[in-house]
Amino acid sequence: MNTTITNSRLKASIKHAGAELFSLKDNQNKEYIWEGNPDFWGKHSPVLFPIVGTLKNNTYKIGEKEYELPRHGFARDMEFELIEKTENSAVFSLQSNEETLKKYPFEFELQLIYTIEETTLDIQYKVINKSDTKMPFSIGAHPAIALPEKFENYAFEFEKEETLKYYLLENDLISDKTKVLETTNNLVPLDYKLFKNDALIFKTLESNSLTILEDSKPYIKVDFEDFPSLGIWTKVKAPFICIEPWLGYSDTANNSGNLFEKEGILILDAHQEFNSKFSIQIL
Repeated sequence: MNTTITNSRLKASIKHAGAELFSLKDNQNKEYIWEGNPDFWGKHSPVLFPIVGTLKNNTYKIGEKEYELPRHGFARDMEFELIEKTENSAVFSLQSNEETLKKYPFEFELQLIYTIEETTLDIQYKVINKSDTKMPFSIGAHPAIALPEKFENYAFEFEKEETLKYYLLENDLISDKTKVLETTNNLVPLDYKLFKNDALIFKTLESNSLTILEDSKPYIKVDFEDFPSLGIWTKVKAPFICIEPWLGYSDTANNSGNLFEKEGILILDAHQEFNSKFSIQIL
């Protein structure tokens, strides 16, 4: 099943499977979200929960008990329930169940709240800890922006001038190796060579937004003020770019395995809720 929300400027369509945004069109019917061709990557904009990235050996511990979780967690592969709908907004909910408790021993509710205002789509995450104990988690976004022109016709512009230090992945884990993304007049021209070692992972940024330019003109802006970390990723020759606001990231090679000690993890107190939001603005 799918749900569509609209206003006079935008139309967004969301699958109930994974509560995944799969289409964002302007009033000229131009599509801004990657189509999901599996020859490159069969997703569009999955939610990453209750982890972001990869665990060391795909396992973690709570106390002495070991659990397995796949890359980016399980929420993206589960069916959400539509619990509220207006013309320009929709709320989707995923509740913990027997299946999730085997992989992640916490009772929770995850809500994704989509709202269109003018030319902006807001995507809010609400995490509710229904357990009687503290709950460790990460959450992140993975929207793939469609790039209809040649890849080299696009560039990034970060909100602030800063040293763009990113971490390299080794065997899908965060290594100690870093590089600096070179800028020219605060711009980063897109080049597939940037992604030869997989994603660019920024643990911290001063910028709270990033603008994609198409032929030197503003195309899309992604705001991620609530998210300290950012991933940027594509596949060679793929006509999309993923701008990924994250709260958390892959394990480091020396991670202890204890989820409460994981670098970048969030800890939510019993019966409390956590909210964060990012937005995609059509320019």
